[in-house]
Amino acid sequence: MSSTLSRSAFRGVTAAAGGSRGHGHVEVLPGHAETDTDADTDSRSDDDQALAAAPIAVAVAPTGPIAAARGREQRLRSIVDDHADFVARVLRNAGTPAADIDDDVQRAFIVVSRRLDEIHPGAEKSFLLRTALNLAAHARRTVARRREVAADEAPESDNGLTSPERIAEQRRHRLLLDDVLSRMEENLRTVFVLYEFEEMSMAQIATALEIPPGTVASRLRRAREDFRARVRMIEGVTGSEDKT
Repeated sequence: MSSTLSRSAFRGVTAAAGGSRGHGHVEVLPGHAETDTDADTDSRSDDDQALAAAPIAVAVAPTGPIAAARGREQRLRSIVDDHADFVARVLRNAGTPAADIDDDVQRAFIVVSRRLDEIHPGAEKSFLLRTALNLAAHARRTVARRREVAADEAPESDNGLTSPERIAEQRRHRLLLDDVLSRMEENLRTVFVLYEFEEMSMAQIATALEIPPGTVASRLRRAREDFRARVRMIEGVTGSEDKT
């Protein structure tokens, strides 16, 4: 995912929210002319006198609701820019079909937009994590568990040396990972993905999921055992098929 996803998500959020953009305003003050002596007045040109009498435009910084709306929009844009890729990864690893990820990223930030005032600064990532997991759970309940894999998905860069064999190997690994993750229990998969792929600490995971740290450690241990067992089973089946 890239800045393209971030811009797309922000456009979707602002469109859903009705698009509120605060603007400053310009206050026009009447012109004024100082009382001059007759000599000073006589010495002024007509242009100078016209300029002195002209209204004066003064730029006034936005205040009140306008300033609040602008600050809210800036905060929302910052959240989208900082976390769009994170939300997309969580959605994919939690079982959202590839074709639905972009739409669910926008849905996640629409939820953020509607509840922005309830989200404490610094808690945005945890809120997005829970929202993304809820969206992924809904996707798994309403669509087939088989993942959609885009045929034209761009392979990882290999400094221009990527061969067809390398691309095929990368896709095989991704399919294997998707298959293993889809078979794991949801609570184990969530902790495993956040710790191993998102590199969140156990304390961060506990806070985000609102569970005790001891529960995180227990689930992570079980998830690792489950993951390794499933990989060995799949590799064993594949090896047997290659020999036949």
